[in-house]
Amino acid sequence: MKNKTIRKITDNAIVAAAYIVFTILLKPISYGQIQFRIAEILLFLVFFRKDFAIGLTIGCAIANLPSDLGLVDVAFGTLATLLSCLVIMFLPKLIYCILPPIIFNAFIVGAELYYVLGLPFWVNVGYVALGEFVVLFVGFFIFFALSKNKRFLEVIGSEKYIETEVDL
Repeated sequence: MKNKTIRKITDNAIVAAAYIVFTILLKPISYGQIQFRIAEILLFLVFFRKDFAIGLTIGCAIANLPSDLGLVDVAFGTLATLLSCLVIMFLPKLIYCILPPIIFNAFIVGAELYYVLGLPFWVNVGYVALGEFVVLFVGFFIFFALSKNKRFLEVIGSEKYIETEVDL
């Protein structure tokens, strides 16, 4: 039991660190009205192991600290990630994991940009949704391919194995 707890903490720390590094290293495209936050690809991990929601939520909160929106982005950007993770946990197919982050980020981050920077709400929603879609569309194919590799599933400690083809 103790080893499992240590493994979960360690794995979540690695996931959080990866989210932070991908976001901050790619800062010019990770924040703002038009954003392609590559770290969002990691949200697919929650489909395979629910507890990764912890690492992703913590990673997002820390990664949002240098955002121009400040603590507002820490609170609400992280909320979008948390809500996305909570929905992804219960989705039956990998392909469906694309939708929650697009919807939550488009509206929550779109509202942040509207209220904090005064940018047009619906334009924000569209731009954020487009950036999320591009990143998650690519991420889907990466994780779809990885899901066919039993070694990958073992390494991440997946709670499920994908035996059937994902509907495209």
